[in-house]
Amino acid sequence: MKPSHFIGSRVVKTGVAVFLTAWICELFDAPAVFAVITAIVTIEPTVSDSIRKGFVRFPASAIGAAYSVFFIYLFGNSPITYALAATLTIVTCFRLKLHAGLLVATLTAVAMVEVIHSNYFISFLIRLGTTTIGLVVSTAVNMFVLPPDYTSHITENMMAIRKRLAAKIEKVFYTVTAEQPTAAANALKSTDVVYKKIRQTETLIQFQKEEAKYHPLTNSEKRFFKQVEKQLTCLKLIHYHIDNVVTTRLRDDLWHDHEKKIIRQAADELVDTFNRKTALNQTHIRELRELYWRENGVASRKPDASVANFPPELIITYELLTICQLTERFLEYGKHIKKHPKIIEQSR
Repeated sequence: MKPSHFIGSRVVKTGVAVFLTAWICELFDAPAVFAVITAIVTIEPTVSDSIRKGFVRFPASAIGAAYSVFFIYLFGNSPITYALAATLTIVTCFRLKLHAGLLVATLTAVAMVEVIHSNYFISFLIRLGTTTIGLVVSTAVNMFVLPPDYTSHITENMMAIRKRLAAKIEKVFYTVTAEQPTAAANALKSTDVVYKKIRQTETLIQFQKEEAKYHPLTNSEKRFFKQVEKQLTCLKLIHYHIDNVVTTRLRDDLWHDHEKKIIRQAADELVDTFNRKTALNQTHIRELRELYWRENGVASRKPDASVANFPPELIITYELLTICQLTERFLEYGKHIKKHPKIIEQSR
């Protein structure tokens, strides 16, 4: 693994926050360990998260420090002090719904046991002060040092999702048009990897929206993210319709040869479109649409048609046609995307 892939912006910011926190504590002749612990856990994916969780972590740390001082006063430096301070800190923070502060509060509670021997109230106030230093420094570093920017990650994920969906489309629709699709379909699995990638990209877009509160986007950047979000919705729906095909019960006598050719031509068009972002061949889409209406007419004349028991041929052609329509919508949204300046800069 290359060092540049490992040492990301959050690692760099954590190092800077720890250094500044320890340096400030040294200036005030205050113990740095508690401030450094707070600084480490306060570096979040977005500035918004750092600020929001900071307001939770401060009272949580105060609770941990208070329990630690109280039990040190009662039992001194003993195992029961560690146990009671940690347990009651967790319970209290959980009851008060200070979930984001559980870790730093518990660490503060147990770490204080070893270093406090007298002047309990003064020690308590010092811990609150150093915790405040850690919170403020880490939030400031997150805001001003390498501000979070997920543009390149979002773009890379979108490309990866397109390619994975293209591969899945080819595999699924070539499988359902195989000589014995029931046997071949056993190798098909739901597209969980693609779904995870879609969810990750949705999270990154949400992070970027929250970050915009503190680092406002330009008008072109706003349009870029708006269109990317619409494209991601299309890809999410395409993933859903592919999975519908995967879970459809098949028969070995589904298609004639010319029908298989139509299905595969449409699938090939989709694969080419996702890989090259080219427009769909409308001749193939028209043939697919005609096949769907023929299958629909056949299905309506079957004895069990009123039971809404759709045959697999109709389901598969409908799903493929829907994927084509969503792909056209995906391309249409792409026309309105002006390439993000940072992406252009990286591609040079």
